[in-house]
Amino acid sequence: MPPFIPYCGHAPVPGALADPHLLAALVIFLVLALIVGEARGRTSLFMIGWAMLSLAFVSPLCNLSVALFSARVGQHMALDFVAAPLLVAGLAPVFDLQPKAPNNLALAAASLVFAAVLWFWHMPAPYDATLTNNLIYWGMHLSSLFAAIWLWRAIFSARGFVAFLAVTFTGLQMSALGAFLTFSRFPLFVVHKDTTWPWGLSPLADQQLGGLLMWIPAGLLITLYSVIALSRNLDETRKTTAAWSVQGDGQCA
Repeated sequence: MPPFIPYCGHAPVPGALADPHLLAALVIFLVLALIVGEARGRTSLFMIGWAMLSLAFVSPLCNLSVALFSARVGQHMALDFVAAPLLVAGLAPVFDLQPKAPNNLALAAASLVFAAVLWFWHMPAPYDATLTNNLIYWGMHLSSLFAAIWLWRAIFSARGFVAFLAVTFTGLQMSALGAFLTFSRFPLFVVHKDTTWPWGLSPLADQQLGGLLMWIPAGLLITLYSVIALSRNLDETRKTTAAWSVQGDGQCA
């Protein structure tokens, strides 16, 4: 006779929802950022980003991401495309985010590194390893978060059209990965061969759901970011054109 499972599932073990070491690290990060950053009116952006970062690890989403690949994708998307840009925007004085002449090489490097990190950790062997070794697990999350922070810092520091190209490239490569996962005809991740069934999903259906989350909802968010970057470029173009017009009128006079 199988063991009885309560309606809300098994009782969590210590650290499953609230690892004291993780909570301490999050609090220390918050305090240091507020002291060093002096967000200058952007504290609310940073706090929202910090809350999203914290919830990704101390909410049921963290537990669910062990059972479902789709939940892990949701966790990654929340960290890379919501928490990371908000943290960077909230710490603008630290990152010196004034738009300047674009460093195309740095922006291209940040975009390519983020793409490489995203694809690497969603390949079968590296992904499976994250659920068999905690050092690899945290290596995945830290490398992904740092790559995302580098990417958003480079985007926010660039002028509009260059930022638009970087955001568009990020959206395209992420959509390609989502499509690859969605249209795969067989499950790729061994660690989920037995974990998805209690949730009413086969491993392949769970993988396809994760691919769709990366492809469509996250893709729509990236599209929104692209529109913002493009509108920023148009504003800069109008200001530049107006300045040239004023200079031209002055010379004619």
